[in-house]
Amino acid sequence: MIDRADALLVMTCAALALLLTPAMGLIFAGLVRRKNALSAFLGCLTPLGIVAVQWLLLGQGLAFGRDLFGGLVGVPDGALFGLRFEPRGDLATTIPESLFLTFQMLAAAFAAALVASAGAERARFASTAVFVLLWTTLVYDPVAHWVWSPEGWLWKFGARDFAGGLVVHATAGVGALCVAVAVGKRRGADVESLHPHNLTLTAIGTTLLWLGWIGFNVGRAWGVSPGAAAAFAATLFGGAAGMAAWSLVEYATTGKATFLGACTGIVAGLVGGSAAAGYVAPPAAAVLGATTALIVHGAILVKGRLAYDDSLDVFGVHGVGGIVGALGLGLLADSALDPGVVGLFEGRTELMLAQLVAVAVVVAYTAVMTSAILFVVDRAMGLRVSPEDEELGLDLAQHGQRGYVLGEGERAFGEFR
Repeated sequence: MIDRADALLVMTCAALALLLTPAMGLIFAGLVRRKNALSAFLGCLTPLGIVAVQWLLLGQGLAFGRDLFGGLVGVPDGALFGLRFEPRGDLATTIPESLFLTFQMLAAAFAAALVASAGAERARFASTAVFVLLWTTLVYDPVAHWVWSPEGWLWKFGARDFAGGLVVHATAGVGALCVAVAVGKRRGADVESLHPHNLTLTAIGTTLLWLGWIGFNVGRAWGVSPGAAAAFAATLFGGAAGMAAWSLVEYATTGKATFLGACTGIVAGLVGGSAAAGYVAPPAAAVLGATTALIVHGAILVKGRLAYDDSLDVFGVHGVGGIVGALGLGLLADSALDPGVVGLFEGRTELMLAQLVAVAVVVAYTAVMTSAILFVVDRAMGLRVSPEDEELGLDLAQHGQRGYVLGEGERAFGEFR
């Protein structure tokens, strides 16, 4: 039976969760060079449109439809076409099925926006759009079925992911690493420092992202419950602890706590707490957020020694952070919130073993399948823009517009960057 309070809570959280994709667009627009600001924002916004249509026609069935092939994938059933209002019979028993599936679409769109953004400043728009469609269908939807559907094989195996640390962030982060390697480094990345052009945009985006993240994590409880309250607290304390930990380690190692570091720490803390949000108490969420931020900080430092250009650190923040969060759930899950989800620190090993298997399988599958999709798209369409278009900037070359109209003095001073 539908509970009006639960349905209203999830609808409100969905409205907040819609902020995630444009908020990440603002963050990324501020981090790239000025000549690529619009393309970076559009790189997050366009996947929302692509995935919404794909989800309506195909994705919701692949992820949450009747099981096919022993927990590997679902069958498209057109559930959203009829806008059915009976409760979902598995994960969400008190809200309409149409609301459940629409909320899940927001997670798919956010994951697609993250993985697509790894090619920022040099990937072709049309190729990225085709890649997003294929990646969502062949990577995200099956993994969502494995982990989030009660008929999925990893769910039955015992793996858990409350709000996407594994399904959203680990898949998107590993996929982003594949994209960064396939597209190649930005021109000049080895010889010049490519600084963010507008950290004010990043600040606004981070604030809106945190708000949207609260909506998403709380909404994933599917109603008014102890899990929803835990998710609310975990999102606040995890993000704050991540910011504090990142700033402290920056100050200790360089003598300066940077603004960009604080924003990155917030996002890392949020990512790290996603898998465990509704399964851990606030102190554990804070520990998980801080630990994730420290590990992500180290991963980004190591990136400089490796031969790939993940210009927006999608792999470092979301991939590494999602994996840390998924494993952290295996350690810290509190049985007081869900008696069926018990962490290693409470003396049970089953959940930790299931999380290890889930992480290994999801990372391997995502890497192999994403690389295959990129190979096909590159052969068919080409992944990268021409050197001339890259030098001009993707805003003008790919979209015919500029994010900023320069004054005469600045226009005369130098090229549009």
